[in-house]
Amino acid sequence: MATSLGSNTYNRQNWEDADFPILCQTCLGENPYIRMTKEKYGKECKICARPFTVFRWCPGTRMRFKKTEVCQTCSKMKNVCQTCLLDLEYGLPIQVRDTGLSVKDEVPKSDVNKEYYTQNMEREIANSDGTRPVGQLGKAPSSSDMLLKLARTTPYYKRNRPHICSFWVKGECKRGEECPYRHEKPTDPDDPLADQNIKDRYYGINDPVADKLLKRASTMPRLDPPDDKSISTLYIGGLGDTVTDGDLKSHFYQFGEIRTITIVQRQQCAFIQFATRQSAEMAAEKSFNKLIINGRRLTVKWGRSQAARGKEGIKEGVSEMGTRLDPVPGLPGALPPPPALDEEAPANYFNLDPSSSPAVMNIALPPPPGINPPPPGFGPPMFHHMGPMAPPMPPPMSMRPPGQIHYPSQDPQRMGAHAAHGSRHGD
Repeated sequence: MATSLGSNTYNRQNWEDADFPILCQTCLGENPYIRMTKEKYGKECKICARPFTVFRWCPGTRMRFKKTEVCQTCSKMKNVCQTCLLDLEYGLPIQVRDTGLSVKDEVPKSDVNKEYYTQNMEREIANSDGTRPVGQLGKAPSSSDMLLKLARTTPYYKRNRPHICSFWVKGECKRGEECPYRHEKPTDPDDPLADQNIKDRYYGINDPVADKLLKRASTMPRLDPPDDKSISTLYIGGLGDTVTDGDLKSHFYQFGEIRTITIVQRQQCAFIQFATRQSAEMAAEKSFNKLIINGRRLTVKWGRSQAARGKEGIKEGVSEMGTRLDPVPGLPGALPPPPALDEEAPANYFNLDPSSSPAVMNIALPPPPGINPPPPGFGPPMFHHMGPMAPPMPPPMSMRPPGQIHYPSQDPQRMGAHAAHGSRHGD
């Protein structure tokens, strides 16, 4: 590094100079406008030990500064990010990617063989168009079911957080909120993820992150076809606002003829009905846990038949998607059903005795306690006392003979007909 420009030019011919790094979206950060510092021949590559141009930047607010760790030649040979050394296409460690693609790329580790291998790969990279990886990775199949299931589709910006403050762990940090490091409890030192090596990550051996992902892949659920052979509909969930019926059709038409595509925008899901059951099974097998459209990972399930949904009905505490809902504390329970009403029974709204006569129902009520009755001739008739010589109450309208209508103004006793008849009879 301290060699002058005029001496030892042979060793400097393989030094790397670049204008922009090869990075993944996570390492770049969520801010589209970042400021980078460029240092020509700033450090040596941690894999091939050749000097290269180092870039340094801050990926976001309250994030740690990051820099490139390997040269671009080593990055292109493995198709990985220069900083995190994860695959640029799937976002997975090299060991997981090579296992999914069944690739065994034995990169030499000795200095002489490593230099010769690197020169050959540089020549192959220069002759390629730059759109596909080189070496054994370029000869591998284009995709793998396991990689599509494990692939990270969205950036994971928490990986850019600062490291844990060692002074805070010991209780000696005096910076407080101004400390650029995290004040959090460290992970268990016996955790395999706490011991990671950049060379093991690059060569794809003894990578604890890769071992964890491979174990997860072995325990992933499967989508078994239903027993009802008449079901040829798939449920697609998690559409969001960016996935349209044209996007779904362009992906699923390869598996067979599609009858209908129904999108339920309110629930952000769709139902795709195929013409044959064989096409639906092939689409479910090729798309389960690995369907990514417009950068969104979609959920694939089998639809249910109309008969099955009719038998199940509405389950108590079960949502439309079939997930059981927990009861909310503090809310009242369901109301009991109303008692069965007999249509033939009369409606007794005042709880009166049905054996009582209609005349009893028309008896005037006494005045409430504390209220004196009005003098005779004043006030409503309901407050006068019923004496023993009082005239009988007229029968109700429903019990009178047909054709006879009683009007109080035409009552003969009130009009004086009885007295006049008596006087005439006496004359």
